[in-house]
Amino acid sequence: MRLHVAIGVFDGVHAGHRAVLTSAVTAANQDDGKVVALTFEPHPSRIIRPQNPVLLILNRKQKDARLREAGADEIVHQAFDPVHRAITAEAYIPWLKERFPGLTSLHVGDNFCYGQGRKGDVARLAADGNSQGLSVEIIPPVKTCGEITSSSRIREALVAGELELANNMLVRPYEAEGVIENGRKVGRSIGFPTLNIPWKPELVPAYGVYAGEVVTPEGNAEPAVLNWGVRPTVDTNASEPLLEAHILRLSSTPPVPENTIRIRWLKRMRAEQRFEDLNKLRQQIEADCLEARKFLGLT
Repeated sequence: MRLHVAIGVFDGVHAGHRAVLTSAVTAANQDDGKVVALTFEPHPSRIIRPQNPVLLILNRKQKDARLREAGADEIVHQAFDPVHRAITAEAYIPWLKERFPGLTSLHVGDNFCYGQGRKGDVARLAADGNSQGLSVEIIPPVKTCGEITSSSRIREALVAGELELANNMLVRPYEAEGVIENGRKVGRSIGFPTLNIPWKPELVPAYGVYAGEVVTPEGNAEPAVLNWGVRPTVDTNASEPLLEAHILRLSSTPPVPENTIRIRWLKRMRAEQRFEDLNKLRQQIEADCLEARKFLGLT
């Protein structure tokens, strides 16, 4: 079996990563081969600069799902440990050929570095790979909304509340996943019952109110208003944020506590804020629901 290996950390599996994977898929289609996504765990920053590691956009489950969606037949999580870090640039191609019998082509982004001390770059990878019978495809950057797509830019956008840019770079909506828990039913008391999802992402997106979708255990996408934050109006001492979802229109069996659901974030409507009382909060939620309905095409 001929193997076409796409290499990268692939956090986010964004448009640039997908271009690398598409290159591998194209090569595999030409010889009935298989696409392998070679990624690294933990994120190299946790080893190289443990005092300031990168905060991940996706967890492993999410990343694997998106890599398969982008065309990977197999996903290899290579341990980024002292043994791997000790492989020299000269020894990297032989290591790859031994690790992946049937290796035919390599596919990487143009900023890919490898080998001990990051001494290998894409020019060397192409030269060494070609000399050892491999095809090496170097994929140029992909621009989104006039900016180079990168995991670091997506992280910045999520933290700054620039959800539209983040989603465009990610190609699909940013998602959270969690298990519904019973809450204090404050939302229900003012006419807006919510699903409460304790959620602890590595990268904390901007607090605020969002339009989105709740994906039920059955796979139905239900339009919703999301609140992500510490709920200053109803909980003045909260230290941990909570993700809440108010479903605007239910077309299936409602999720219940202990169900696992996914939440798609589609538009950031406003920042989280504190209101004088629950009546003012209710009025604002009514306005939020109206805005979300318009955005989601429900009116």
